Amino acid sequence: MNGAPAAPAESVSTLVARNISEFRAAVSESFVPLQVSTGGPDHFRGVIRGASVDEVHVTEVRATSHVVERTPELIARGDNSYFKVSLMLAGTGLLIQDDREAVLEAGDLAVYDTDRPYSLVFDADFRTMVVMFPKHLISLPSTMIGQLTAVRISGQEGLGGMVVPYLTQLAGNLDQLAGTTGARLAHSALDLVTTVFTRELGLDGVSADPHRALVQRIRGYIDRNLASTDLGPASIASAHYISTRHLHGLFQEQGVTVSTWIRTRRLEQCRRDLLDPMLADRPVAAIAARWGFVDAAHFSRAFKSAFGVSPSEYRAAH
Repeated sequence: MNGAPAAPAESVSTLVARNISEFRAAVSESFVPLQVSTGGPDHFRGVIRGASVDEVHVTEVRATSHVVERTPELIARGDNSYFKVSLMLAGTGLLIQDDREAVLEAGDLAVYDTDRPYSLVFDADFRTMVVMFPKHLISLPSTMIGQLTAVRISGQEGLGGMVVPYLTQLAGNLDQLAGTTGARLAHSALDLVTTVFTRELGLDGVSADPHRALVQRIRGYIDRNLASTDLGPASIASAHYISTRHLHGLFQEQGVTVSTWIRTRRLEQCRRDLLDPMLADRPVAAIAARWGFVDAAHFSRAFKSAFGVSPSEYRAAH
């Protein structure tokens, strides 16, 4: 979770590429280092428009046919870990990752992970929206999201049909990410995407898998009770009629401890409140207490360890 706070979006950047070399540089600057190639370099054109707020990068890409590759060599450079969610707005594309392939048409969503190799193939002119964000910004473990990489999620039905219009409007109104409402808009997008992922993973109660359903109920219980100073393994286990050993085992399967998960969720809620202009007059200690941190000094240390700066510095930077 370490990293300097991102400044609020001030404007939309536009990069116009007249050839594949310019586009290659623009893509790596806008996202993470990538290889880009095309079979028609003489006629290649591309435009990248983007805005960033609170570590969320929202980008619209329009271009002619090309191939994008995230190779093991590029990954080894040690860039930050991101998820990228693509929404096809026009044309088609092929996403390949984790031995899966997804053909994406207009209105389709898909997620991929910058920590593992992937390829994107566009055979003709297209337009797409990409939302790139650090993995800690959503409440689902990376291992769970890994089950969805390169899986087509339709925007024509179900939850996808409700979320895609919002993302489409965001892509067409990137300037709205500037100013005091930008962080809320960006995090609303992430919350909606997380809801779609939850449904696709069968974690919303629709799944017949009782193990998954229990994990999701526990995570929901934690989120609803973050303000409680009594929240801990014993109270969580008791509320779900399981032993603390069983509870620890459930979280261990996801590579995290119960206490670490609670602290991470509390810190994320505090971070969001520090960005909220409606709470600008509320003391940092009050925000911390609102989410279960009764010791202001402990909260300040935990926040700085997670985000690289103190809560007051983080708020001032925004």
